[in-house]
Amino acid sequence: MRRALAELGENVRLARLRRGLTQALLAERAGMSRPTLHQIERGAPSVTLASLANVLHALGLEDDLRRVARDDELGRKLADAELLRKGARS
Repeated sequence: MRRALAELGENVRLARLRRGLTQALLAERAGMSRPTLHQIERGAPSVTLASLANVLHALGLEDDLRRVARDDELGRKLADAELLRKGARS
Protein backbone atom coordinates (compact mmCIF):
# COMPACT_ATOMS: atom_id res chain seq x y z
CA MET A 1 0.00 0.00 0.00
CA ARG A 2 2.85 2.40 0.76
CA ARG A 3 4.10 2.07 -2.79
CA ALA A 4 0.67 3.00 -4.18
CA LEU A 5 0.46 6.03 -1.88
CA ALA A 6 3.97 7.12 -2.87
CA GLU A 7 3.01 6.84 -6.55
CA LEU A 8 -0.18 8.81 -5.94
CA GLY A 9 1.79 11.52 -4.15
CA GLU A 10 4.31 11.69 -6.96
CA ASN A 11 1.50 12.00 -9.50
CA VAL A 12 0.05 14.93 -7.52
CA ARG A 13 3.48 16.56 -7.35
CA LEU A 14 4.01 16.18 -11.09
CA ALA A 15 0.54 17.58 -11.84
CA ARG A 16 1.36 20.59 -9.66
CA LEU A 17 4.71 21.13 -11.38
CA ARG A 18 3.21 20.78 -14.86
CA ARG A 19 0.85 23.62 -13.93
CA GLY A 20 3.74 25.74 -12.68
CA LEU A 21 2.33 25.95 -9.15
CA THR A 22 4.35 26.20 -5.97
CA GLN A 23 3.41 24.09 -2.98
CA ALA A 24 2.41 27.26 -1.17
CA LEU A 25 0.04 28.37 -3.92
CA LEU A 26 -1.58 24.95 -4.40
CA ALA A 27 -1.95 24.51 -0.65
CA GLU A 28 -3.69 27.88 -0.44
CA ARG A 29 -6.03 27.00 -3.32
CA ALA A 30 -6.80 23.65 -1.69
CA GLY A 31 -7.45 25.26 1.70
CA MET A 32 -4.66 23.53 3.60
CA SER A 33 -1.22 24.17 4.97
CA ARG A 34 1.90 23.67 2.87
CA PRO A 35 3.11 20.90 5.23
CA THR A 36 -0.14 18.99 4.60
CA LEU A 37 0.36 19.26 0.84
CA HIS A 38 3.95 18.14 1.32
CA GLN A 39 2.65 15.05 3.15
CA ILE A 40 0.26 14.30 0.26
CA GLU A 41 3.11 14.57 -2.23
CA ARG A 42 5.23 12.25 -0.07
CA GLY A 43 2.44 9.66 0.00
CA ALA A 44 2.00 9.84 3.77
CA PRO A 45 -0.73 7.40 4.89
CA SER A 46 -1.97 9.81 7.56
CA VAL A 47 -3.37 12.31 5.03
CA THR A 48 -7.16 12.36 4.82
CA LEU A 49 -9.11 11.53 1.71
CA ALA A 50 -10.77 14.95 2.00
CA SER A 51 -7.36 16.64 1.79
CA LEU A 52 -6.48 14.66 -1.31
CA ALA A 53 -9.88 15.49 -2.84
CA ASN A 54 -9.31 19.19 -2.19
CA VAL A 55 -5.93 19.06 -3.91
CA LEU A 56 -7.33 17.18 -6.90
CA HIS A 57 -10.11 19.76 -7.17
CA ALA A 58 -7.62 22.62 -7.01
CA LEU A 59 -5.66 20.95 -9.82
CA GLY A 60 -8.80 20.39 -11.90
CA LEU A 61 -8.46 16.62 -11.49
CA GLU A 62 -11.52 15.82 -9.37
CA ASP A 63 -12.78 13.41 -12.05
CA ASP A 64 -9.78 11.20 -11.26
CA LEU A 65 -11.22 10.63 -7.80
CA ARG A 66 -14.56 9.60 -9.30
CA ARG A 67 -12.80 6.86 -11.28
CA VAL A 68 -11.30 5.14 -8.24
CA ALA A 69 -12.59 1.56 -8.03
CA ARG A 70 -15.14 2.17 -10.79
CA ASP A 71 -13.78 -0.61 -12.98
CA ASP A 72 -13.81 -3.40 -10.40
CA GLU A 73 -12.77 -6.32 -12.59
CA LEU A 74 -12.13 -8.71 -9.68
CA GLY A 75 -15.47 -7.85 -8.05
CA ARG A 76 -17.29 -8.54 -11.30
CA LYS A 77 -15.55 -11.88 -11.76
CA LEU A 78 -16.44 -12.91 -8.20
CA ALA A 79 -20.06 -11.86 -8.66
CA ASP A 80 -20.30 -13.66 -12.01
CA ALA A 81 -18.82 -16.84 -10.51
CA GLU A 82 -21.39 -16.71 -7.71
CA LEU A 83 -24.23 -16.15 -10.19
CA LEU A 84 -23.04 -19.09 -12.27
CA ARG A 85 -22.80 -21.26 -9.16
CA LYS A 86 -26.36 -20.33 -8.13
CA GLY A 87 -27.57 -20.84 -11.70
CA ALA A 88 -26.21 -24.37 -11.72
CA ARG A 89 -28.40 -25.19 -8.69
CA SER A 90 -31.59 -23.78 -10.26
